[in-house]
Amino acid sequence: MFKKVLIANRGEIALRVIRACRELGLKTVAVFSSADRDALHVKFADESVCIGPPPSSQSYLLTKALIAAAEITNADAIHPGYGFLAENADFAQICLDHEIVWIGPSPDVIHSMGNKSEAKRTMKAAGCPVIPGSDDPVTSVAETRKLAQEIGLPLMIKAVAGGGGKGMRLVTRLENLESGFEMARAEAEAAFSNGDLYVEKAIVEPRHVEIQILGDGKGQCIHLGERDCSTQRRHQKLIEESPSPIVDEKLRQRMGSVAAQAAAALNYASAGTVEFLVDRDQNFYFMEMNTRIQVEHPVTEMVTGMDLVKEQLKISLGEALPCQESIFWRGHAIECRINAENPDRSFMPSPGLITALNIPGGPGIRVDTHIYQGYTIPPYYDSLIAKLVAWGQDRSEAISRMLRALDEFVVEGVSTTIPFHRKVLLMEQFVNNEIHTKWIEDLLEREAAKPTV
Repeated sequence: MFKKVLIANRGEIALRVIRACRELGLKTVAVFSSADRDALHVKFADESVCIGPPPSSQSYLLTKALIAAAEITNADAIHPGYGFLAENADFAQICLDHEIVWIGPSPDVIHSMGNKSEAKRTMKAAGCPVIPGSDDPVTSVAETRKLAQEIGLPLMIKAVAGGGGKGMRLVTRLENLESGFEMARAEAEAAFSNGDLYVEKAIVEPRHVEIQILGDGKGQCIHLGERDCSTQRRHQKLIEESPSPIVDEKLRQRMGSVAAQAAAALNYASAGTVEFLVDRDQNFYFMEMNTRIQVEHPVTEMVTGMDLVKEQLKISLGEALPCQESIFWRGHAIECRINAENPDRSFMPSPGLITALNIPGGPGIRVDTHIYQGYTIPPYYDSLIAKLVAWGQDRSEAISRMLRALDEFVVEGVSTTIPFHRKVLLMEQFVNNEIHTKWIEDLLEREAAKPTV
């Protein structure tokens, strides 16, 4: 049991956890860097502790500062949110060593799922279909070339410790294999201090469909349906929706059962997401597992009526999972990630002072955000400033409501991706559900190639 939760994060997810804790009668502790002194999560928590200067490495990623903050405030649990240390097995173990409840899966599970090649082996053994490729890290160009000849082109070279699209290269021609291998290895080494790579068959124009699961750590696991995250740029998700427009009830039950059974085999505890690539014939293949709450979790909440963060907390408090038969899906939800970026300048970050702000509302609209008029977006962290979610009786109504909400959403003083999202939602490809994981990049490349007047 625990009574006070330290949130080892910032921004909208810190606020999201604070709200869930308050509804469950739990006290909260916010941590903040000196750049976030005026942030809303600091204002709304019961207590707050400054843990260092603006750079993440000296504040939000500094394990000893987070543990010290928990100890001086008598926080007996830590919720990591997403990003930062959320999938850091060492930090999870340190919390447990200090007798602080870690709101998430065990360090062993985090470690095994964080290593992509180990995760693939583990999930394959648990019955998850996997993309053909290397079972272990590849150590040379010659080994990679041999695999390419066995599984065929195109293929993906990926960082074993990868995430966020770092350390990934698509190889469509054998003559480009060596340069792709070396570039992926260099990028992986720089991003993760681990240059190990693995290889897998590239699925042509796939859909990115993920299954939300909840596990109790005792071998029980349920699924809450799927999210479609195919609208992305450089492997970064831009728009997510639930349910997926390509998934029928039969496929939902197949994918959900596979994901839940695989997670149960791991004795998975807390919320997690099993991500799949789905080909044109509705074959699905395990891609990775995220051992944390996802940025896009609100679309699942909107169609199921469940509060996933509260479910995380209740699991850690020892409460039983809901039964699978109690989970129902209603309507359609879409989320647009609103970033302080300039789409016309290659999505360059746009930190600065928000001089005017209007948050949209009305039927079916939800906004998760930490910004306010007069707030200065710092340049040190991720540029996400809001998650705009629209729910409708069907996909068409959800799109219409999202367009209306985007029109109402006014952020002045900085550039945002609001106009870009409106443009995407009006595109025939999106409306007609003719999308895949590369369609936005293809669109941007075509626009960049147009002659300027």
